[in-house]
Amino acid sequence: MTTEHRGAAGPYIEYDGLPVLHATETGLPLLHPYGPLPADRCLTPGGGRLTVRHGGVHHRVTLDHHGCPAQVTEEKDAAFRRLALAMEGPCLRAGCRHDIAYRRGVHRSFEFLAGSVEITVFVRALLAVELGDTGPVDRLAATTADLVGPPR
Repeated sequence: MTTEHRGAAGPYIEYDGLPVLHATETGLPLLHPYGPLPADRCLTPGGGRLTVRHGGVHHRVTLDHHGCPAQVTEEKDAAFRRLALAMEGPCLRAGCRHDIAYRRGVHRSFEFLAGSVEITVFVRALLAVELGDTGPVDRLAATTADLVGPPR
């Protein structure tokens, strides 16, 4: 077992076959890919921690993969970036003035216009990338490109 320090004091423990978690994270609900979205923070099947915030005209989704080196590959980073770029299109069309909310690496953040895509569709695309399937990302990118044009 590895003990990785992520800004909080240990102990870090293995949990249900996922990468090591801080003791405070073991109580988080495990998100099923086709189940309902928990109200706040949850664990994903790929070992990430997902947080969904509904605020005003935008949704903010953060996904961190601390302790999950398998989730930080070039292919997955490219798929997550394509997803972020696809979600930027409706914001540009609506005249939003924020930059694309995407950071590569273990902590990824996405921001997109509420109502542009159903939040569960977006989260399922994130989960699919975690599990190695880019099909949902490609479909979302094609759908938003049809609506607002190709991403810049």
